[in-house]
Amino acid sequence: MRWSAVVASASLVPALDGTSARAADDVRPVNLELVTVTETTAVLTWYTGIPGTDDGLGRMEPAPSDAEVVYGTHPSRLTSTAHGPSGTPYHYVELTDLEPGRTYYYKALSRGRAATPTFLAFGQSAGTPHGDVFAFTAPQPPPGRHLFSVALCNDLHLGETVAGLVGQLPWIEGIEQLPGHPPYPEVMAKALIADARARGAQYLLAAGDITSEAAPADLQSAKNILDTFGTLGSDYLVARGNHDRAHSGEPYASCTPGEHQGNDCFKDAFSTSDETYFTRDLNGLRVIGLDTYDKPGNGGDAGGLSPSQQAWFEAELKKDPDRPTLIFGHHPLFVENDPLAITGTRSLDAGQSLRILTAYNRAPGVFLHHAGHTHRNQRSVFPLAPRVVQQEIGAVKEYPGGFTLLRVHTGGYALNFYKTRSSEARAWSERSRQELAGQWPQLSLGNRHTDRNTVVPRDLSGLSPLR
Repeated sequence: MRWSAVVASASLVPALDGTSARAADDVRPVNLELVTVTETTAVLTWYTGIPGTDDGLGRMEPAPSDAEVVYGTHPSRLTSTAHGPSGTPYHYVELTDLEPGRTYYYKALSRGRAATPTFLAFGQSAGTPHGDVFAFTAPQPPPGRHLFSVALCNDLHLGETVAGLVGQLPWIEGIEQLPGHPPYPEVMAKALIADARARGAQYLLAAGDITSEAAPADLQSAKNILDTFGTLGSDYLVARGNHDRAHSGEPYASCTPGEHQGNDCFKDAFSTSDETYFTRDLNGLRVIGLDTYDKPGNGGDAGGLSPSQQAWFEAELKKDPDRPTLIFGHHPLFVENDPLAITGTRSLDAGQSLRILTAYNRAPGVFLHHAGHTHRNQRSVFPLAPRVVQQEIGAVKEYPGGFTLLRVHTGGYALNFYKTRSSEARAWSERSRQELAGQWPQLSLGNRHTDRNTVVPRDLSGLSPLR
């Protein structure tokens, strides 16, 4: 299939843009995605547009419609039904009361027409095809009792006005919010907080690029939004990204001088100690926040830890190597299956990453490394530290637009990615799907089901439930 045909067949348009308030007799349901699968639930999203139309971006104009999912445990007996809100082109349907370990078959419908899936060149977006239906299997829950849940997120980019300018490549065009609508980073960040709380998160970890370029007003806006989740330093923790680095110039003149260059407005807003890296205790879970741009630079190169941070980090792991430990920081250690890796800016310095993986292998308590920066869902396990999962998570601020919920049990943990679901968030998420000329889903959604949803057995019985 030619890329031009793929882009055209996957095209869409925002629900709230006002370009097409009319209802269409003929709708085309497209971009079907099986986003989330837990032991008892599944989340499906898709879009309805008017065939033969073009909103100027190569996408169908929106067609508000109904949303129905018929499903069951046999492909020819879809006896259960679930519905999403009607009157919108941006459909979000959640199936509930599923049985762990059971395979389900489903079909997503709008006006009786079956939704076609997002095309992924190297994966499946809607589950396993089975004739004219799709299938998925609900996993078993993590062993033991549930202790607490943590929302993992990254790349809020408060202050950004153009999305999709990837890798500083000059030929890539970005996408802007529609006139008259709230800035998309604020829309998506507010939806993050609402959904993280609604999904039961007691804590939130934000792994960098909280702002577009660390302007004081944007940092304050980000903090105001995150403060609606809880208290900085106890309910939520923030790590620095390359966009949050110290900056020079008049807008930053009032901030504390940075260690490397410029003035450090991020540290003024979000640091709870003298350093931008830290360790915290969450119900017995050791959480280590890394500053992966602790270096001089313009933010466009690979990440790096200062020598003092590297020494501190390795010493911290040695203090109690068996203690259950989660690390979060902006840059991944290494990236797999990433065409944009040719830019050389997608991960931490390779030498430092090797040292970190070696340290992880000597600290059996480390089980999860949460990273952002790539704006994609990707699960990786590296041979140097086979007990540790590196989980890259899609950006908050653009398609697929959401966060990952870490559910901690006494005998293991689950990671599930959720798209945010306010009406404005769903509209912007679908608009920003068109980044990279419509190819952005190929890189960001996650080609494998396990890039978005996993269950890992692990002895975490030493942790305490939330009181």
